Amino acid sequence: MLSAHETQVLLDKLCRRWGLCLPPDAYDALMEKPPSDVNEFTNAVFIAGGFLDPSTAGRHLYRQLRAMVTEAFRQSEQERGDES
Repeated sequence: MLSAHETQVLLDKLCRRWGLCLPPDAYDALMEKPPSDVNEFTNAVFIAGGFLDPSTAGRHLYRQLRAMVTEAFRQSEQERGDES
């Protein structure tokens, strides 16, 4: 699971790079309780961004965002592993 800082960095990156900028209440909700896996996090971002169903997003956009989320989770796990 991503830390609050990692979640903030990822959400900011998704906003800057892909224009999927969340409304403040949705942003705060994800910051407070980020989903614990890649698929849940990706879907939560799409839903919070106004897609009622993530499958209505373009496949390319979905794949690109999911790849960024996957990388953030991978880096987080790697950093936690390095601290042990």
